[in-house]
Amino acid sequence: MPLRVLVVDDTITYRKVVSDILAELHDVEVVGTANNGQVALSRIASVQPDLITLDVEMPVMNGLELLEEMQRRGMDVGVIMVSTLTKRGSEITLRALELGAFDFVTKPEAEDREKALVELRNALVPRVKAYAKRMEVRRLLRTRPTPPPVAAAAPPTVAPLARRVGKSKAVAIGISTGGPNALTRMLPMLPKLGVPIFLVQHMPPVFTKSLAESLDAKCPAYTVREAEHNDIVVPDTIYIAPGGKQMRVAAGSAGIKVIQITDDPPENNCKPSVDYLFRSVAREYGALSTGVIMTGMGGDGTLGLKVMKSFGAVTIGQDEATCVVYGMPKMAVEAGVVDIVAPLDRIAEEIARTVR
Repeated sequence: MPLRVLVVDDTITYRKVVSDILAELHDVEVVGTANNGQVALSRIASVQPDLITLDVEMPVMNGLELLEEMQRRGMDVGVIMVSTLTKRGSEITLRALELGAFDFVTKPEAEDREKALVELRNALVPRVKAYAKRMEVRRLLRTRPTPPPVAAAAPPTVAPLARRVGKSKAVAIGISTGGPNALTRMLPMLPKLGVPIFLVQHMPPVFTKSLAESLDAKCPAYTVREAEHNDIVVPDTIYIAPGGKQMRVAAGSAGIKVIQITDDPPENNCKPSVDYLFRSVAREYGALSTGVIMTGMGGDGTLGLKVMKSFGAVTIGQDEATCVVYGMPKMAVEAGVVDIVAPLDRIAEEIARTVR
């Protein structure tokens, strides 16, 4: 069955462009369009889409208001937000992601129409395909026979590591699709650990700053901030890599650690890149570090975890059942570089076990 998509945007240009991009996919059917959230509500009831591409800012009812109303009505429809690279656009989009939107794309800023079209297609198509894959997995899980009951498994423990000589002095986290919602649930569960936390969330500029502000309000045990060049690393602070830049940890004077923000090239088509951060954490903290890979598309982070593990670090991966997209953790697990696999609601506990 093709993936049924409803396109919601207040501008006819974007409704046409997005519809044309989706029409190029043989396993996708555009079942309708709407120019605001209120119209979209009635269309959802009549055409029953699997997925909506949803503009953030619209008259009558904006994207966030529509998503909230869909939740109140129990509408089980996936949502990909289509946002502008503005402060307001990023804040609304982040709130939508926290409410369960699958992912988001940003409207291209390129003035050249063909270039803008390519940018939008390259961003939108992989996310639509990822959502279709997620639906397929969910259908298979629903139809799979229930296995016989088994004895409760013991809590996961850290694999023996010959080079591990103490507790972690730093934590590094890599995350992508589904990240804002997962981080909103996981990070407030972390107790004060007395170590810095470095975090790469695949996001464009502006969005990472809004993410840091949102998480800072939700994490009383930590200061959460978008990292800046030459920040001195201090405990109980979560440093988020700024969108469109690379972040690494480096040695400063008198034994301190500092953050360096660079314009180095993308890795795995990502900037910021998880691999880029993880390598620097391995270099600066060696075995006394914890690497965490969470929900997301692609394979960014696997090579970085491999480097961390080669130094003796402990590595943690989110399990398939609680990932929005089981891509990044899956690749790391299959590469044999994950010591602990844990569901989202136990990741904070497992991180704490490696530090305390």
